[in-house]
Amino acid sequence: MLRTFLKLGLTSFGGPIAHLGYFRDELVLRRKWISETEYADLVALCQFLPGPASSQVGFALGLLRAGFPGACAAWTAFTLPSALLLILFAFGAAEFGGPVGTGLIHGLKIVAVAVVAQAVWGMAQRLTPDRRRAGIGLAAALAVIFIGSAVGQIAAIVCGALAGLWLCRDLPVPDSDHLAFPISRRVGVTALALFFVLLLFLPVVSDMLSWRGLTLFDSFYRAGALVFGGGHVVLPLLQAEVVQTGWVGADSFLAGYGAAQAVPGPLFTFAAYLGAVMKSPPNGVEGAVICLIGVFLPGLLLVVGALPFWSAFRIRPWAQAAMRGANAAVVGILAAALYDPVWTSAILNSRDFALALTGFLLLTVWQTPPWIVVVALACGGVALAL
Repeated sequence: MLRTFLKLGLTSFGGPIAHLGYFRDELVLRRKWISETEYADLVALCQFLPGPASSQVGFALGLLRAGFPGACAAWTAFTLPSALLLILFAFGAAEFGGPVGTGLIHGLKIVAVAVVAQAVWGMAQRLTPDRRRAGIGLAAALAVIFIGSAVGQIAAIVCGALAGLWLCRDLPVPDSDHLAFPISRRVGVTALALFFVLLLFLPVVSDMLSWRGLTLFDSFYRAGALVFGGGHVVLPLLQAEVVQTGWVGADSFLAGYGAAQAVPGPLFTFAAYLGAVMKSPPNGVEGAVICLIGVFLPGLLLVVGALPFWSAFRIRPWAQAAMRGANAAVVGILAAALYDPVWTSAILNSRDFALALTGFLLLTVWQTPPWIVVVALACGGVALAL
């Protein structure tokens, strides 16, 4: 399991949708570990839940094949390569100086503009295809803009789900499913209980103990617990947790996000970079480990908790309606983040805009691999600086 997913962790470029394609080729078609129908149902579950969908699918496949040790091996092997690369970048970023270093960092910030714009464009087409859901997305964007902070983002997701119950309940739901994992309901209930206990009581305990490591873990756990719709949505949640609090500078934040597009594996490993570049301890490797575990743990707990109940739950119209509303709200949240902090921090003049537009068209029209766009725009940033 470790060997199989290490190969995927080293070669899976292109974001969560591409990762799911790599998984299908390797594990469904070549190794035949799971049937096509079972794989489709598993992907549907992980896209329904908050968290990093590709990592959740890999964790669940490891669980199916080799129990909890196999699940941990699959997650570790798929996550470790990109996490290590981003930690190394965090240590090296501080050494960049002069026009070349400044231009490189600025080019990576412009990469973030192109990538987030592509994510907003693609998610809007998929998740807000009608007036009702487009309205939910607009309301979520306005809530984030006028309320700000993590509170506005959480409120937008909750209100989006409630609006979905009202506005999206008449849309079709899946007829059946075939997913059957050997996990007892007791284990599922325990995992769900642990998820909610940590979500509700970590803020209280961290305030009582005043230990910054626990505060850091709480912030990243909360961000990971509320990410609907894909890895890019973690950007505004983490920005509210670490930039607005002054833990990480805005320039360092966007440079790391741009660098995260160039590495294989899950985008959530951006958390390892943020933990490493924290302005005060725990930072470095210790901070990276705390943030990495914090951001991934809620999604993995939800997978374990949902597997025993998924068969009955996914066909309920109210559940599907609530998720349609929450996903529409996510589009609005990401659109607001595209402007602030991504656009306002990276696009300083018309040349920056031209470079960002080039990256956006390379991604959307010419379907260029993201790592090539990262290299091209980073070089463009250096050229502009010189």
